[in-house]
Amino acid sequence: MTTSNVNSLDLSKEFPRSPRATLAGYVIAARTLDKCRAVIAGTAGEYHFDCPLDQLFLTFTGITAENFKAFVATGADNAAVAEWIQATAIDHTQEALVQWNNDLRSKRISEMPIELQLFLEGYVAEFIPSDKIVYTWFDVYDIEEHRI
Repeated sequence: MTTSNVNSLDLSKEFPRSPRATLAGYVIAARTLDKCRAVIAGTAGEYHFDCPLDQLFLTFTGITAENFKAFVATGADNAAVAEWIQATAIDHTQEALVQWNNDLRSKRISEMPIELQLFLEGYVAEFIPSDKIVYTWFDVYDIEEHRI
């Protein structure tokens, strides 16, 4: 593929994948890819690439946002991006990867840095319907984006 926006979503009309969705075995990675493609294509809407959530994935893998974006801009499909991540990322044991994934899947807001807790306190009140219960951090995304 040679067109950078072949696989991009228009994030002003649809949502990126859940942070729970995996790519190359990593949670957050598929969502990061969706947002990166949309930024490249100019269809990111209110979404941001290289945000604090993306940085968790990028930091854990040792991949810079610039290198990730440059590879994605080649027009690589999901499989090629997954292969590139696996070849480029810091070498973690399967146990370390599973533990990292599970820690993020189950992270409660109270376990986050206080700055994010303060931000989410107002964000949840404003954007999450009062009849929905937020059990974990990823619930905020999935409730707001109508997956749960």
